[in-house]
Amino acid sequence: MYTVAQLIGGVWGAGGEGGELVVHDPADGSPVTRTPVATADEVAKAVEAARGVAAEWAATAPADRAAALHRAADAVEAAADELAEATTAEMGKPLDDARGGVAAGVGTLRQYAELAPLRGGRTLHGAHGALDFMAPEPRGVVAAITPWNDPVAVSCGLLGAALVTGNVVVYKPSERTPATGWLLARALDSALPAGVLSLITGGGEVGAALAGQELDVIAHVGSTATGRVIAAAGARTGAKVLLENGGSDPLVVDADVDPIWAAEQAALGCFANAGQICVAVERIYVHRDVAEGFLDALVARAEALTVGPGRDPGTQLAPLVDRRHRDHVHGQVTAALADGARIRAGGVLPDGPGAFYPATVVEGCRHDMALVREETFGPVAPVVVVDSFSEGLRCAADSPYGLAATVLTGSMSHAQRAWRELPVGTVKINSVFGGAPGGAAQPRRGSGQGFGYGPELLDEFSTVKAVHLEAPGGGHW
Repeated sequence: MYTVAQLIGGVWGAGGEGGELVVHDPADGSPVTRTPVATADEVAKAVEAARGVAAEWAATAPADRAAALHRAADAVEAAADELAEATTAEMGKPLDDARGGVAAGVGTLRQYAELAPLRGGRTLHGAHGALDFMAPEPRGVVAAITPWNDPVAVSCGLLGAALVTGNVVVYKPSERTPATGWLLARALDSALPAGVLSLITGGGEVGAALAGQELDVIAHVGSTATGRVIAAAGARTGAKVLLENGGSDPLVVDADVDPIWAAEQAALGCFANAGQICVAVERIYVHRDVAEGFLDALVARAEALTVGPGRDPGTQLAPLVDRRHRDHVHGQVTAALADGARIRAGGVLPDGPGAFYPATVVEGCRHDMALVREETFGPVAPVVVVDSFSEGLRCAADSPYGLAATVLTGSMSHAQRAWRELPVGTVKINSVFGGAPGGAAQPRRGSGQGFGYGPELLDEFSTVKAVHLEAPGGGHW
């Protein structure tokens, strides 16, 4: 059993007057974490304490902040096994995947530690004898509100970029993975000056209380509904808001691809981490010419997955984060069946403990079904058969979300059309996952706003001051 403590103003164990939450293992329902619930007063104190050390951290030399982040990366790497085990215990992710998330987080911290000291402003050409330049500065106090599905990797991105650019951070991890957030904060805090990082814990009411404070930046990764509440809070207080929110990412399968290979890509995109990935494949548009072979191969892939607790070696499909989320996933599948779709694999609630849900393939779907239009965030592959690449591309573009999309095609002209016409932040051609290190994109519409990754995130956490220097009387210095 993990017992979480809060960190406020450099003091571990502060607060905790708001009661506690208990997190249960999604594989068997056993309690794994006890975490305090911050009161509104504790949230306000955390922000006030952060404001008190903001000027000193902002004045720290960029190279010194980068060195501190390198030490923080070392500390996270040393705690990698413990972090991965906590992630698996709290949200069910297979242990190897959880280790991969920690490794990705460490890599992100090191990337920002290397890049941040190299950033500079621009020198402008003005009047003779004058000097004009634009200098980046920290924004101040950042609230980082992070999700449960990849808690270490995502948190390291936001926390690392905010801290190394000279901001101080109040960190609120998801109430579903508080021990993971606590262990991460412990590792980071061990390498940072006291008070630069604070940790508060609790549910949505704590996040709302934090978003309502006088902050300079609110950075949130999570659901679209929560993101809209946070955006409204930022509009009231004047805080800059960074959001990476929900998605319903499409996969378009062209007529000229190998249907078995395409099914392998689809299975990876739909079923990895039980579909609980921001850029998971949520809807598939397959050309009629390859639809039969594609569906047969996708069903075979779904049925061959090894199901079990994330802590068991060899598990490919672990449980969903909890039974409430499983009910949401199954409800969407059931509604699609009532509307004429057909189950080809899975789709049945299993007996026994935990929040397990089978890899599910649903054929006969239409573009207007909720299972296709809305975010599911589960191991479900809804398949819509289309008569042309143009139809698939048009349906893929027709969405209230704009996070990412994948197109499988052997045609360069179709690939060019896809990246130009799809109104999303990331377009992937012939690979559902992947991308170069340091890549970044801006989600659109209901999927958020602002860069969430890459070197550009350093700019999001910075503001720019224009300076004009001129000698008295128009002479020379």
